[in-house]
Amino acid sequence: MKALRALGSGLAGACALTLVHQAARRITDKAPRADILGLRALAKTIRATGRQSPPDDQLYPWTLAGDLVSNSLYYSLVGTNGGTATWLRGTALGLGAGLGALALPGPMGLGSRPTNRTVATQVMTVAWYLLGGLAAAGMATALARQGENTG
Repeated sequence: MKALRALGSGLAGACALTLVHQAARRITDKAPRADILGLRALAKTIRATGRQSPPDDQLYPWTLAGDLVSNSLYYSLVGTNGGTATWLRGTALGLGAGLGALALPGPMGLGSRPTNRTVATQVMTVAWYLLGGLAAAGMATALARQGENTG
């Protein structure tokens, strides 16, 4: 049961992150484009197998699905132990993911512009991953309370 609660909290964090990314990219050209990093990573992985990568419009749904799955698993770590450290774990994991999204794409050969174009882009990148961590913490807390009341 605890594993399901952790996965549920991870999914909440991943959904919050994905929703804010998708909404903001339609509103401002300064929005981080983690989706572009995902496309590049998936295309690079496919090419590494010796195959030709399909066009971006065919990869995009797979990229979003991969983002949701991987971010759900990552943010599920927020709810693994419960207790008072849940919010601290959510904050730490969110900040870690945001800072990683700034620092890692360039060295990984994915380009750094999607998350580092401007200072505003950098701030939004870190803030949105933090939002994902906090959403996961909120859901983990709510699910733990529900478990206490029903169990």
